[in-house]
Amino acid sequence: MPDDLGIVIVNWNTCDQLEACLHTVLASTGVTYRVVVVDNDSPDDSAAMVRATFPQAALIALNENTGYPRGNNIGLKALGYHGKGQVDADAPRYALLLNPDTELPPNALAQMVAFMDAHPEMGVAGPKLVMGNGELDRACRRGFPSPAVSFYHYSGLAKLFPNSRRFGRYNMTFADPNETIEVDSVVGAYMQVRREALAAVGLLDETFFMYAEDIDWAYRIKQAGWTVWYNAAVVVKHLKRAASNKNPRAQFEFWRAMLIFYRKYYRMQTPVWLHGLILAALMVKGGTGLWQEIRHPSPSAMSR
Repeated sequence: MPDDLGIVIVNWNTCDQLEACLHTVLASTGVTYRVVVVDNDSPDDSAAMVRATFPQAALIALNENTGYPRGNNIGLKALGYHGKGQVDADAPRYALLLNPDTELPPNALAQMVAFMDAHPEMGVAGPKLVMGNGELDRACRRGFPSPAVSFYHYSGLAKLFPNSRRFGRYNMTFADPNETIEVDSVVGAYMQVRREALAAVGLLDETFFMYAEDIDWAYRIKQAGWTVWYNAAVVVKHLKRAASNKNPRAQFEFWRAMLIFYRKYYRMQTPVWLHGLILAALMVKGGTGLWQEIRHPSPSAMSR
């Protein structure tokens, strides 16, 4: 009988947060699970800490920082998810991407499994994420960053009209944070994916290094006919950016990810004049380093 959950935690240089996270994960009740920690060559003592303190967790210590999607794919493969149409019979019923800077209540995993069990059409779900200051992590319920949605967000219209279904779609600010709703995407800090949905679309796209790989996964899963839901009844603490704040590449990679996502899903339907404006805006945000990506796009790992 497969376990309920296969949990992958990709870590880079967040030893203290990872330790706290694992304590809460391993205190979970009401479900069966396997945990794989993939350490992306952390310069701190993360890998040694996991070996010494959490023998229940499988540790994969890499000798380079492979990025978030590739690290997750390595962990997913260790759990039996090998790609599109290639899932082992004993792979857990749900795959869970979990950030090391999250902390779970003891019943969170069981509640999320029960939520998805009750809705077989649901391919992805995520809980309500609350940051250390008690505020909602707005990324936990997202709209896809189409050119229009992105314009409303970055022009300030979303801030001016947060209750508008048109202008507030980027972070779905028009919806009550305590309302369980269907969304475009949840965030990879806690992203629970049904085994059959994963088998339908495959693994994360490694063209991304960090950021947007979760949105890309949700996009492909929705294209395959599944739904994506935000479950407000389950609350998980998310310290947020514990690793990215230490990574000098983070800001560049965010805008590079937006460029990759735009090209992958919206470029072909965007008129030339608007395409030029979008590239110019990305250059302003991402800096001159983004010019290389614009001139020589990274080929999508999903097409290789």
